[in-house]
Amino acid sequence: MKRILRHSIIPSVVPTVFLVIAAMPGQVMGCRNRGLLAVLVALIGGLAGLGTVIMGTIRKRRGDPNAGWWMTSTLILVIPAVVIIIIAL
Repeated sequence: MKRILRHSIIPSVVPTVFLVIAAMPGQVMGCRNRGLLAVLVALIGGLAGLGTVIMGTIRKRRGDPNAGWWMTSTLILVIPAVVIIIIAL
């Protein structure tokens, strides 16, 4: 349960916050502020995803059988960054 909490539930906070910001009406905080906040959350998620990739790679080289959990965290954390990239195209 500790691994699921650490590598799945806690990283899923970033996409949840991104979704809440994206679904918020523009009148609440303004379109520009809402967009900047969404980009900030996506950037934080992307940087955290980069950190989990590094940790997973280090653990994989050391032969840790649980290194795959770090990749799970990476996939969850980069969801907002991928959405921002898709929207920009």
